[in-house]
Amino acid sequence: MNVHRFYDEGLAHASYAIISRNQVALIDPGRNPKPYLDFAVNHHARISAIIETHPHADFVSSHVELYELNEAPIYTSSLAGVGYPYIPFDEGDRIPLGSIQLEAIHTPGHSPDSISILLLDEHAQPHAVFTGDTLFVGDVGRPDLRENVGNIRAEARALARQLYRTTREKLMKLPHDVRVYPAHGPGSLCGKNIGSELDSTIGREIRENYALQPMSEDEFVALVLDQLPFVPKYFAYDVMLNKQGADAFLASIEAIPILVGPHEMRPQVLIVDGRPAEQFRSGHMPGAINIPDGPRFETWLGSVVGPEETCYLLAADPVQLRKLLEKAAKIGYERLIAATLVVTDGPLKSAPFDPEHFASHQQAYTIVDIRNRQESNTQIVKNAIQIPLPELRERLQEIPTDKPIAVHCAGGYRSAIGSSILASALTDTIVQDISTHILDVDQAS
Repeated sequence: MNVHRFYDEGLAHASYAIISRNQVALIDPGRNPKPYLDFAVNHHARISAIIETHPHADFVSSHVELYELNEAPIYTSSLAGVGYPYIPFDEGDRIPLGSIQLEAIHTPGHSPDSISILLLDEHAQPHAVFTGDTLFVGDVGRPDLRENVGNIRAEARALARQLYRTTREKLMKLPHDVRVYPAHGPGSLCGKNIGSELDSTIGREIRENYALQPMSEDEFVALVLDQLPFVPKYFAYDVMLNKQGADAFLASIEAIPILVGPHEMRPQVLIVDGRPAEQFRSGHMPGAINIPDGPRFETWLGSVVGPEETCYLLAADPVQLRKLLEKAAKIGYERLIAATLVVTDGPLKSAPFDPEHFASHQQAYTIVDIRNRQESNTQIVKNAIQIPLPELRERLQEIPTDKPIAVHCAGGYRSAIGSSILASALTDTIVQDISTHILDVDQAS
């Protein structure tokens, strides 16, 4: 028996292959099926089961494509209401895998249809539990993502109460040495305080996880609902896409047209430019939004651009363009891309930022702080207008345009996105990106 973790840093997503006697079970696979197919080939094994712990909100799964390629059945909860062929995998059901067994535990709380997968060794003893988005290292899954989407919709407080019972009555009753393998690590928006390690044990979580400490149900509900991260625009879209099953990964990407030049772009279609911020500032297309390629490109793409929109995707070269397309496809956003284009310049330049002038004349600027709410509890610059980046396009009317606008975040990446959003919409106003200069600004100066 061997457990192998596949980890996607960009989405902080962990998926797993369990292999026993040349049979492989996959749990919560990501959009690209190739790593899983390669794993099976390299181990001279056959994929015999694909398990979804729930319809995911933060990434698109390759479960249907893997099913079509391997004829391996998909197992998921009968409560999920999925539209693809599957075998119900509910409380107490077991899947034989070589010399071991995988048992379903109904663990609602993050979603009403969540299951965890208990790995029973060759002696039918609990060895590990794959907790999906129910239990993380140092955290539990947020219970607010299924209020408006899914086969079963539930109010966040009701799900939080289910999560309390799930943790106390099911997961915490497992032997303390059972290993915990969650679907996400630090940085995922499916939790709010996920620890830095990627796996743990039941005993360690009982000792150290803030949500598993002794408390009443009401105290637990208040705790897990407090200070939740923002919900990206793409989350509800991905739940529904995962319930139906996405198109084949490579075919979907390769079907996107490639433009010869900017003259082929239709007016009024959103432009997403994935080049580095400094390249964008030196020359870009009118109306373009800069979402630089980086470790969280797909998250910010899906937080700024809504799933009902259509866009062009631009990059500096074919290699970067392909990389961005694959990242967009991880959240199902290749469907939004009308066409792609390689660009190295453009007719517009961004307004330069003068840190010395800003330091002594802050009153001459309208300052916009686009950090998340939890971050902006402490101001970096006094009198800044606080609008989190995911809300910026919808709240433009709140920003005065009688002064130059200076945009900041915590370190410079998000301010490149935010300043480009404002510059594309407020064309008669000077918009400047404070960028990394924010690191030199005195606290609340």
